[in-house]
Amino acid sequence: MAVEITGRYAGNLKVDLRHGPSGAEMRTAAPVDNNGDGSSFSPTDLLAASLGACMVTVMGIYAQKNGIPFDGVEFHLEKHMRADPRRVDRLPVTLHMPAALDERQRQTLENVALTCPVHRSLLPDIEKDVRFVYDVEAPAAASVS
Repeated sequence: MAVEITGRYAGNLKVDLRHGPSGAEMRTAAPVDNNGDGSSFSPTDLLAASLGACMVTVMGIYAQKNGIPFDGVEFHLEKHMRADPRRVDRLPVTLHMPAALDERQRQTLENVALTCPVHRSLLPDIEKDVRFVYDVEAPAAASVS
């Protein structure tokens, strides 16, 4: 299934993007280190964010289908660039996962994350150091008064 995404140059090294199916819009901006003002996600920032979002999304799908608690999961990612040629070089990612997951759930969710479509689509020479930290506590049950 194809998804249409359109873009229009908005001037000043900015591009307005539109997601066809939903109509959602956003603007990219060139980063400060590449002649821009850094006022929004750069195209390579979106690439980096896509990795974290994809990993969390596919794990969430698996968790939802299999009744695995997944609330509170977060990721932290850093994008490191290389100068010659200018490209993404490293994407260290830390995923903060539910502490209560058992070993089987942990292994399965880690495998799901590491085989997400974005991870599989990135060049193999982009370093993707992925860490899973099991430190998210379950939300407290609502008290009945």
